[in-house]
Amino acid sequence: MTTHDLPVIAAVDGSTHSRQALDWAAREAARRHLPLLIVHVRPLTRNVDEETGRHEADELLAEAVRRSELVAPALRPSVLAPLDFPAAALVSLGRDASMVVVGSRGLGGFRSLMIGSNSLATASMASCPVVIVQDGRSDEDDRPEDEEAYSDIVAGVAADESSEAVLEFAFATAAARPGARLRIVHGWTMFSSMLAGGPVFDRESAQGSAERGLAEVTSGWQERYPQVEVVREPVNGSASRTLVTASATAALTVIGRRKGGEALGLGLSPVAQTTVTHALGPVAVVPC
Repeated sequence: MTTHDLPVIAAVDGSTHSRQALDWAAREAARRHLPLLIVHVRPLTRNVDEETGRHEADELLAEAVRRSELVAPALRPSVLAPLDFPAAALVSLGRDASMVVVGSRGLGGFRSLMIGSNSLATASMASCPVVIVQDGRSDEDDRPEDEEAYSDIVAGVAADESSEAVLEFAFATAAARPGARLRIVHGWTMFSSMLAGGPVFDRESAQGSAERGLAEVTSGWQERYPQVEVVREPVNGSASRTLVTASATAALTVIGRRKGGEALGLGLSPVAQTTVTHALGPVAVVPC
C-alpha cells in the first residue's frame, strides 16, 4: 500500500460528535479516493465481559458502516475494534493512515468542554494529521451537516520552513473540493517582527516584511496546485485569535502541531492548543 492509498480513519464511539466525525471522514475519503477504516476502540477499563463488549462493538460498527454508505455510497469501509486505550490505539493506527478523524468529545465528555482528552491526546501524538470535528455554528443534532455552506479552507502558517506540511495538507484538501478557496493566514505582531529580526518600530515596514515572508513561504505551491484559488492574509494580531475567528466560516482550519509546547507540558504549541480548543468548525492538526 502506497502513501496515496493509506486510509482515512474514523473513530466512533456512539456519541453525536463521533457520528459527525464519521460523516466528515466518509466525505473526505470519497473526495480523495481513499479507503475508509472505521475504528471503535473498546476501552480496557470498561466493566463488561469480552463477549458483551465484542457484541456491542459489532453493533456500533455495523450502524457506522450503514451511516457511511448513506453519506458516501461508493465507499466500502472496513472496520476494526481493538481493545486498548482510545488515544493509544488511534496514535498507533495513525502510523499507517492518511489522517485520523475524531469527534471533539466522546460519550464520557463533559458538555462544558469544547474538546475531550482523547481527541486532544491523539492530536498531540499522532504521526499523521488528526482532524477534530466540532461545529459550534448550529444546534447540535444527529443530521449530517451540509458542508456546501462552508467552502473555504483556512491554513495557519508561520514564517519558516515548518509550514511545509501544513501547506501540503491544506492544498491537497482544497484541491479535492472543486471551487474551494484556500486562505493562508499568518498572524504577526511588532514583537514577532522583532524576534524575526525585522522592523521593530515601523508598523508599515513590519507589515511589508510579513507579506514578503508569507510570499516566500508559500512560493511554488500555486504552481503545483493551479486549480486552487489562493488568498494570502498576513494579519496584524494574535495568530490563534485570527484562526479561531476564521474557523467560523471555514470547511476546515489547518494548523501545525509544531514544537514548543513541550516545555509547558503540552503536546501542542500554544497557538495550536488555543485554536483546537476554541475553533467553531473542524480543525486539522498536522505534525510539523
